[in-house]
Amino acid sequence: MKIIAAVLDQIGQSGPYGETRPLRVAEIDLAPPLPGELLVRIEAAGLCHSDLSVINGDRPRPMPMAIGHEAVATVIEVGDPAASDLVAGDRVVLSFLPACGRCPACAAGEGYMCAVGAQANGEGRLLLGGSRLCEHGDPVHHHLGVSAFASHAVIDRRSAVKIPSDIPVEIAALFGCAVLTGVGAVLNTALLRAGESVVVYGLGGVGLSALLGALAGGGQPVIAIDPMPAKRALAIELGAAAAFDPSEAEAGVVATLGAKPDVVIETVGKAAVLASAYALARRGGRIVTVGLPNPAELLSIPAVSLVADGKTLMGSYMGSSIPARDVPRYIALWRAGRLPVEKLLTSVSPLADINGLLDELASGRAIRQIVLPHAPAA
Repeated sequence: MKIIAAVLDQIGQSGPYGETRPLRVAEIDLAPPLPGELLVRIEAAGLCHSDLSVINGDRPRPMPMAIGHEAVATVIEVGDPAASDLVAGDRVVLSFLPACGRCPACAAGEGYMCAVGAQANGEGRLLLGGSRLCEHGDPVHHHLGVSAFASHAVIDRRSAVKIPSDIPVEIAALFGCAVLTGVGAVLNTALLRAGESVVVYGLGGVGLSALLGALAGGGQPVIAIDPMPAKRALAIELGAAAAFDPSEAEAGVVATLGAKPDVVIETVGKAAVLASAYALARRGGRIVTVGLPNPAELLSIPAVSLVADGKTLMGSYMGSSIPARDVPRYIALWRAGRLPVEKLLTSVSPLADINGLLDELASGRAIRQIVLPHAPAA
């Protein structure tokens, strides 16, 4: 079938993206789903720094590639209806790492570390092999098994989590990455204990989700760090006890707590910021990083501090989440008013506007922008 998708032909593109237009919204071909796969209609997709990191070259991927990984969709066709628990009409949140279910990580309950899914993602293919996308007969690669900036997609069944259909699509899309990653970093990776103090570096969609997760998990107090005054103001509105510019972070946090924090979450994706986050944590504290720096960046910390200060530095991919378990859990918290993720929405726009939206994302002004692939261009 013919679909509309945002295609990236070359990595290493720079802004202003509204002028350089790295994403080409084009008509391409989509093959039918194989058994174990789904054809879905993309209802809404969110822009994330992980998308931008492919465009600017921080996360090299094979080209050309149909970009986008945070989305909510409706099932249109099931590759093998007799062997599937999903049917046409089901609403699903898409997960950006399809877990194979058989590798050692999956067997240990750590599907977010699935090597088979990670290899497929790195090669720009689906879990069952190859691409279902092509243009003029030439393959187009999948982005993280999703390729969400499109009217439709074929995905592995293991990339889909069924959700209730009454959730507004612009909110439901957030659970595919921002909420899954940010809340999971606090509750799954850091294993926050009620009453522990938490500091969050970076207040984009993932960072503010981490802040909401810390509050929902009983973190007290929760403190936010970001250079953007508007984001700091939103953090206070959401329940942060204080919010500081990075230049004031250490003094402000210590003055607020009377000590250094128990847990520090870093979401910026810069080695220098991670070093600051590590230094800020108390002795015996836990530092969790979810940011994706350029591979050339190196982290420098006093090696002796890992032993002498008893600190724990942890990476968190996809919030150490099991999507089938955690997406419904986080939706339940949202329904209860404990994860007001709708407040993270910056804008809702048609897919045709996507290049200009990248500039807002790169500038740090945007929190979470949603594109509606089926909305008419303005």
